[in-house]
Formats: sequence, C-alpha cells, structure tokens
Amino acid sequence: MDQELSPATEETLLSSQKNEITEYRIYEKLAGTLSDERNAEVLRDIAQDELDHYEFWKGYTGQEVKPNLFKVWFYFLVAKVFGINFGVRLMENGEEEAQKVYARVAEEIPSAREIVDDEDDHEERLLDVIDEERLQYIGSVVLGLNDALVELTGALAGLTLAMQNTGLIATAALVTGIAASFSMAASEYLSIKSEGGEQDPLKASLYTGSAYIGTVLVLVLPYFFFADYYVCLVLTLAIAVATIFFFNYYISVAQDLSFKERFSEMAGISLGVAALSFAIGFVIRHFMGVEI
Repeated sequence: MDQELSPATEETLLSSQKNEITEYRIYEKLAGTLSDERNAEVLRDIAQDELDHYEFWKGYTGQEVKPNLFKVWFYFLVAKVFGINFGVRLMENGEEEAQKVYARVAEEIPSAREIVDDEDDHEERLLDVIDEERLQYIGSVVLGLNDALVELTGALAGLTLAMQNTGLIATAALVTGIAASFSMAASEYLSIKSEGGEQDPLKASLYTGSAYIGTVLVLVLPYFFFADYYVCLVLTLAIAVATIFFFNYYISVAQDLSFKERFSEMAGISLGVAALSFAIGFVIRHFMGVEI
C-alpha cells in the first residue's frame, strides 16, 4: 500500500509484524506435534490468523520480518510442559498492550482496528474449543491438591508443637499423607463412577491421588533437611503458599479465571487450618501434659 507512514508508526508496525510472524511459527510448531487432529486444526486456524495479521502490516511497511526464535522456543516448551491452553493463553495475555498500540496506529490506518478486533475475537473463540485432558480433570487435581494443603499444613503445624522432633514429625506426616492420598483417590474413583459422566473414574482417581501425594512430599521435605522444627514449619507454610500461588496462577491463565479471589480463599483456608492446628498442639502439650 502506498500510504505514507510516520517513522513512529512504521516502527510500531514492524514490531507488530515480528510479533505476528513469531506467534504464527509458535502455533504451527505446536500444531505439528499434536496427535489430536481436532486440536491441531484449531491451532492451524489461529496460525493462519497470525499470518494474516503479518501480511496486513506488511502491506503498509513493504518489508519482510523474521520471527523471534527465542520466543518461539520459549512458548513452545512452556506449552509442551504445562499444556497447550496455559502456554497459548500466557502468550495471548500480552495482547492487551498490543491493543493499545493498535488503537494509536488506527489514527493513521483506520481499518487496522476493525481487522485486528475481528481476528482477535476469532482467535478467542478458537481457544475456547481446545480440548485438553489435563483440564478435563482439573477438578480432580484441585480436590487432591486442596485437601493435601489443608490437611497436611494443619497436621504438620499440630505435630510440630506436639512432638518437637523433626524425624518423628516427618514420619508421622508422611504416613498420614500417603494413607490419605490412597483414601482420596479411592473416594474420587467411586464419586466419578457413581456420577456416570464422561470422565474416566480411574484417570480421575489417579489425578487426585497424584496431586495429593505430590503435595504431601513437597510439604514434608523441610523436616528431612533441618533440625529446627520451627524453621521447618515456617518453610512448609512458605511452600504451601507458593504452591497455592503457582497452581492458581496456572488455573487462572489456562481457564481465563480470576486469580486474586481464588488465591486468597485457598491460602486463607490452608493457613487458617494450620493456625488452628498449631493452637490445638499447644493445648495438648501444655494443658494435657502430653510429652513425646
């Protein structure tokens, strides 16, 4: 196109071109690794949108731009490790700033806003239909993770003050946690089976049990490395809060949900139970004369 652009606008468009061709490569690369043809086709459709964006801006700049290979590999690996939904939505979250840029560009290129908005809406609709197994069973993961956080932080807080011996605390918590993980997995199996839905009861139970026992192992870890049981308790609580933070961040990005409310609720429950259990341990030790 022969429209004369200001230097600032041309620089913005070249930057946009680079971003669009980079995202095109990411979607194409991810689509080529999927065995699920339906999901692969969705990603190829989004890739075509990104390529159309690129060609649209190229029509004004008249220049070819190479993709950011570091960004291509970074988001590709994130998506492969943490899931397509998380990787893609994490990448698309950066589009909010791009929309502000496009709004400024639209002052010189009026058609830019309409074209980009239409195609971004299309991308959002396509992202909503991506079918990923780990998100189908996210409820089972939440069940295992949440129960482990609440029960184990509470148990470790109570045991810490009651026993005051890191070896005994770790052993008692580990035995309790492993037994509880089997119980939770069995309960989830029976629950899903009785509902008669589309979910596989065995897979649901494995997701619940794995989330539970994984959380247990992480929370108990400090008690195997430090002799001071109060230091261990502080580290365990810090690990619990960090786990809640990262898990809720993952969910908020992958499912496009609010982060702050979910994090505050989950952290509040876990730390509240831990404080209550610590108080119970104090009562048992000092008022009932229990010594270990």
